[in-house]
Amino acid sequence: MTADRSAIVPSAVPPLPSGTLLAALGVLGFSFSFPATAWALDGFGPWSAAGVRGVLAALIALPVLLATRAPRPARADRPALAVVAAGCAIGFPLLTTLALQTSSTAHSAVVIGALPMATATVSALLTRRYPAKPFWAAAGTGALTVITFALAQHHGRPTLADLYLFAALLVCAAGYAQGGRLSAHMPGWHVIAWAVVLAAPVNLAVSAWALPHEPLHLTAKAVLGMAYAAGISQLGAFVLWYRGMGLIGVARASQLQLAQPLLTLGWAVLLLGEHLSAAAPLTAVVVLACIVVTQRARVA
Repeated sequence: MTADRSAIVPSAVPPLPSGTLLAALGVLGFSFSFPATAWALDGFGPWSAAGVRGVLAALIALPVLLATRAPRPARADRPALAVVAAGCAIGFPLLTTLALQTSSTAHSAVVIGALPMATATVSALLTRRYPAKPFWAAAGTGALTVITFALAQHHGRPTLADLYLFAALLVCAAGYAQGGRLSAHMPGWHVIAWAVVLAAPVNLAVSAWALPHEPLHLTAKAVLGMAYAAGISQLGAFVLWYRGMGLIGVARASQLQLAQPLLTLGWAVLLLGEHLSAAAPLTAVVVLACIVVTQRARVA
């Protein structure tokens, strides 16, 4: 009787969102990272902004890890976790913050345009699972489209900020790929939480050095930007992102990020008052088409 009753009574627990939805929500969270960092720079210096962001994220993550009695990462997972910490919790925040000193939010979105392709490439090299040709064709087209659009906003002139962005692209792609691989057998929030805790000593040292040497003006905009960068960009969005990666794979999840530059450009217009060309709608259509193709492409 019990078995029959349990078979006909619908479960009260709603189904979990799909990996694609979780990854997409992570991308939405990431899309405001550059505007939030620009706001943080209204009151913090670049080194202070990057260091404090990482320290605050660790202060959120560590109590949660302790309260939930999260197990320590296995010894075999620690090298990959170190890559996540170095790439996503130290390198990318610092390099992009340095870039945003002299580059607009719209121009800085170029790094996000190339990031999905770089992440998929690093993942393929690590796992030796190579996506089919339609995947690479669509990913390459999407990345090239976004890069061309972002560079066209500033007449395609490379600057020192571009060097920072290119370096950030490389370290973040490695962190994304390793984090996605870890999320296949670890809870996604464990991956980023342990990564920001592991990166905390470096970020604390950066903050201790930078705060006395850089100007500090705690405006409302700066505090709000820092809170978002620490709580969402550095932690919350990663929880969704890595969970989505673990469910649908690094290569396919990374292609959802092709939409991130367009979202960031939208925030730049709405909240920062930056001006964009009329090419934005066309770029959006091309990028969304590429995302559809990559999501349907089968991994060989």
